Amino acid sequence: MQEELLVTARDNALIDPSLHIWTWEVAMYLFMGGLTAGVMVFAAVMTLMKKDEEAPFTSTQLAVLAPVLLSLGMTTLFLDLEHKLYVYRFYTAFQITSPMSWGAWILLIIYPISILQIVSTLRSGYPTVTAFSDRVALGRLITNWCEMHRREIALVAIPFAVALGIYTGILLSAFGARPFWNSGVLGPLFLVSGLSTAAALVALFARQHSEKKLFTRIDLVLIIAELAMVALFLINMATGSGQQIEALQSIMGGSYTLIFWVLFVGIGLLIPLLLELLEIKGIGKSLAMLAPVLVLLGGYVLRQVMLDVGQESSWTNYPTQYNSELLERLK
Repeated sequence: MQEELLVTARDNALIDPSLHIWTWEVAMYLFMGGLTAGVMVFAAVMTLMKKDEEAPFTSTQLAVLAPVLLSLGMTTLFLDLEHKLYVYRFYTAFQITSPMSWGAWILLIIYPISILQIVSTLRSGYPTVTAFSDRVALGRLITNWCEMHRREIALVAIPFAVALGIYTGILLSAFGARPFWNSGVLGPLFLVSGLSTAAALVALFARQHSEKKLFTRIDLVLIIAELAMVALFLINMATGSGQQIEALQSIMGGSYTLIFWVLFVGIGLLIPLLLELLEIKGIGKSLAMLAPVLVLLGGYVLRQVMLDVGQESSWTNYPTQYNSELLERLK
């Protein structure tokens, strides 16, 4: 066995003592991306199921939130970029093996699809706006075309929205250098989480009681599915390599244990699950608005924890003896 000693005078706050390049901006982008995917999926599904009367907010008004939420997420991502003027380079090529390249093009396609979703329900959802757009011949023509092809637009929106939701997880899992992210469960987990937060958003803003109740039930199922995905992720890590088991300790007794188990699993999943069960049974209606708020909080916390723990995990573990005073003497 050959033992090697690595000596360096490196002093970089972003990578010492661990990698911390991505901060809250990227976590917010991942959260908004998943939420946008869920919004588009539910708006499309309710359209295909012809639920305009049973779920009027979701069928005719929800779609307008998709480009708004995605734009907020893109803004935080833009803030994170070091060289902001070079963002156009994502669209000068397409790398089939690069998740970031896939994501950049998916985001570009999502915008026109989400606009078409909005226009296809504009007359029924926002008649005041349509009153102005119909005064222009081109606006009236576009609205008529979108209404005529509303079902086809919904069919196109679903696969692209699902791709967006899964991509937010694959973006992390594709980084093989980070053992905590190196799991195929992240993509489905982030998708289910995005759908759950979107269902919570509908339950929060829908005015019709039957629609609130419908999406409370949907969110209940999605929370259970998310808990199952979290369990699969933990099993995947616990039965993985030594580095993955070591990375798992960050949330199993380490510095992120409280945030993961209390803030995400407890407050973000289990308490909303209990509150939604009580609401469905007609108990605790005064706390009905609390459950969706907690689900939205849990959705963000999941991404922030995954981001932070993943950056701290590594396949190589060099013991360090960092001494800032020594570095000052060398200057």
